[in-house]
Amino acid sequence: MSDLPNDPSSGVDPSELDEDWIPDVEPSNIDEPRKRLVRSVDPSSPIMMVETAFLASASSLIWLVNSYFPMGPVLQIFFPVPIALLYLRWGNRAAWMGALVSGLLLSVLIGPPRSIQFVIPFGLLGVLLGVLWYRRAPWVISVPMGGLLSVLGDFFRLWLGSILLGEDLWLYGTVQATNLLEWIFTKLGLLVQPSLEVIQTAVFLIIVIRSLVYVLMVHLVAWYLFDRLNSPIPRPPRWIQVIFDND
Repeated sequence: MSDLPNDPSSGVDPSELDEDWIPDVEPSNIDEPRKRLVRSVDPSSPIMMVETAFLASASSLIWLVNSYFPMGPVLQIFFPVPIALLYLRWGNRAAWMGALVSGLLLSVLIGPPRSIQFVIPFGLLGVLLGVLWYRRAPWVISVPMGGLLSVLGDFFRLWLGSILLGEDLWLYGTVQATNLLEWIFTKLGLLVQPSLEVIQTAVFLIIVIRSLVYVLMVHLVAWYLFDRLNSPIPRPPRWIQVIFDND
């Protein structure tokens, strides 16, 4: 399929474009140059509104299915993907609208507390990744930034859960982990008694590592899917391309 605006097979009406088509060639992939469209459309464009509603609903549906039929990290990887795709295809306004519509839809279906837990961090993460991918930020920047937002989102959810339940979930969880480790060390005959501060530091590091791995998996899924949707993201580091044998 041609990427030129005057090609009738492209499916894009040139009258909807306010800017010219600008080729964007990946520096790290010169042999197979890719082109993307830089365009500014009318916010009331039917195509934009339909895609925004569809992708926002898809994001909400994935969260809803995972809420009632948890599949571990399988579905969680896809939470921010539709919102990021909205940014790549239609820009900042559509991405924010998609995140807001997803939150409102979930608020109607399962209540405001659960919808807030989707918007923060997954809705915001989708917008952030869309911004970074649109600006062609390398993975060494987008993965840590996404991981930082994911860590903040995890602590926000702990804070929100503590307010709703009337108990400090962070302190409760780390105290239980400390008691469990003390029991295990006693059974093993080890004269070690980890302090609460050490346990809290270890849990924090685990959350950070988990968030980085999660955002990296989101990048891998988007790398695979968005190429096939003609909205490619920046190429991963070379060692990742070698592992997956996908140039």
